[in-house]
Amino acid sequence: MTLNKKILIPLLALLLAIAAGGGWILWQQQQPGKATAAKAIAPKQLYTCSMHPFIIREKPGLCPICGMELIKKIQESSTAVAQKVEHVSLSPAQRVMANVAVTEAATESLNKEINAVGIVQYDQSRQARVTAWVAGRIDKLFVNSVGAMVSKGNTVAELYSPDLVAAQEEYLLALKSRDQLKGSTFPSIVQQGEGLLESAKERLRLLGVSESQIAWLEKSGKPASRLTISSPFSGVVIEKMVQQGQYVAAGELLFNIADLSRVWVELELYENEFSNIRIGQEVEIRSQSSPGSTFTGRIAFLYPFLDPKTRTLKARIEMANPGMKLKPEMFVNASIKIPLQSTIVVPLTALIDTGKRQVVWVERSPGLFESRQVEVGQRNSEKVQILSGIKQGERVAVSGAYLIDSESQLK
Repeated sequence: MTLNKKILIPLLALLLAIAAGGGWILWQQQQPGKATAAKAIAPKQLYTCSMHPFIIREKPGLCPICGMELIKKIQESSTAVAQKVEHVSLSPAQRVMANVAVTEAATESLNKEINAVGIVQYDQSRQARVTAWVAGRIDKLFVNSVGAMVSKGNTVAELYSPDLVAAQEEYLLALKSRDQLKGSTFPSIVQQGEGLLESAKERLRLLGVSESQIAWLEKSGKPASRLTISSPFSGVVIEKMVQQGQYVAAGELLFNIADLSRVWVELELYENEFSNIRIGQEVEIRSQSSPGSTFTGRIAFLYPFLDPKTRTLKARIEMANPGMKLKPEMFVNASIKIPLQSTIVVPLTALIDTGKRQVVWVERSPGLFESRQVEVGQRNSEKVQILSGIKQGERVAVSGAYLIDSESQLK
């Protein structure tokens, strides 16, 4: 028994010593692996260009694009990157290089501007046709060409008509009969004479004879062989349908006259612009034939149908035409400014439209920019309405916003 204890105790001590030594050796073998893994995990110092952040090099040097000296790229852990995908920090030098400028979002009224193309047309309410009231022969023309100016009441032609001569002779006979029957003691006979005269006078009116011409006929007592045809108002002859010596029928067109002191402009408006157009809105008209000149009119009518080919709606503008500078069938450019409600407004350059969402970059603190998704409203050539996403007074990037967004995408 004593002998067994003497053998067992040294044996146990030897086994413990062997186990301890093996553990120590194994631990020593594992340490170089951990050090190597730690060394492998440790990030390397990289270098990038402040103007072209997608250029990344392992050693300092010059940018292959712009030749600027590369700067150290700030290394971030994956957790830090995940937390900062919507934040970008720029150093003062980077802000200068990227030309980053900021401005405060302000509440103001925005004018939406709709630009359209139009065609000048005749004012249909200021057009007239000069016709022959009676059949006959054009003995004399006082207007010999299209484009001639005529004034209201001016004689444009003289017409010889046998029917007109007969009607005048009939009126003179009725006039004599009335004078003879005036002395009758029978009222019915006097009234009959007056009735015959009025009937003859009405026939002359229907043949186009004016009251002054009838008065001259009564005074002279001789029928006129020619009927003078006058212009109903001042304007330009846009159609001439007859020649001197030509025979015409009753009601046949002789001239077409248009007053160009006022014209219509018909604009072509697209479907997405209808909701902003109202009758009475002021419109500015510009023509290439009159550079520097602006004409003003108002929307008088919106046609109740679309053009099936162009999918546009026509709007009629009624306007004055000083100096007749606007010619019918002339193409013009129109601008309609529509005042909108006061909302938060930022410059259009501050908005980044990705197709799926609209983003602006807000400066939370000097050099630190935060991405904000916003809802936009109306816009014009310079500014855009922000309906939600930012508050009044917040500073947004208006220049260099795309470079900030690019830096965010790279992260």
